[in-house]
Amino acid sequence: MKIKEDIPLFDIIGDIHGCFDEMVSLTERLDYDWTSGIPVHPLGRKLVFLGDLTDRGPDSISVLKVVFELVKTEQAYYCPGNHCNKLYRYMLGRNVQQKHGLETTVAELTRLTHTERDAIYKSFISLYESAPLYLSLDDGNLIVAHAGIPEHYIGDTGKKVKTFVLYGDITGESHPNGMPVRKDWAFNYNGASMIVYGHTPVLEPRWVNHTVNIDTGCVFGGKLTGIRYPELKTISISSSMPFVKEKFTSFE
Repeated sequence: MKIKEDIPLFDIIGDIHGCFDEMVSLTERLDYDWTSGIPVHPLGRKLVFLGDLTDRGPDSISVLKVVFELVKTEQAYYCPGNHCNKLYRYMLGRNVQQKHGLETTVAELTRLTHTERDAIYKSFISLYESAPLYLSLDDGNLIVAHAGIPEHYIGDTGKKVKTFVLYGDITGESHPNGMPVRKDWAFNYNGASMIVYGHTPVLEPRWVNHTVNIDTGCVFGGKLTGIRYPELKTISISSSMPFVKEKFTSFE
């Protein structure tokens, strides 16, 4: 694919969930250099993180540190996921339940010194508060939203939009395994913008109507997936975590 010189080059990474080693491996596969301690691309490509950086995986703190440094130095973009929102509320001292993965990040935080923990709190709160609900890139041709976004919400930032981009098109019901029932919003998407999202683990990147879900369940033993833009080529790294089949959603 021949790329026009004025089109920005991005590499969008799916839900990491504390799987730092896989994040390093995937970015190296995407030709990023870690010599400086953060991934830098020789051609100036920028990483884009679509949320859920932490929880359940073994090294959420390292993921937070790298993403904060990249965004602070304007070498990457980030929008939050529902796990990011919960961690943010926890760090503010809100009454949130330490389950569904948050407990693993809290355990990491408690092992830090007070000085180290304060630094992580400060950096993540800053990262979260400065992040948009979703990213509009390449003059709106590319939209990155954690759980996706319907066409009629693009450009808005209200309460309903926040709920959607963090949690998806939820119904309030749950599957037998406890996971929430979500409507397949992408099936009805007819917009011109390319939408890249995650949140709902699928075994392989799912392409539907100019959208792609790249949460391939790394923390559940699947893969960590990135997608190059504008090439729209996906690259995946196998997970080191145990495989948990029931955590993956089938749209068959």
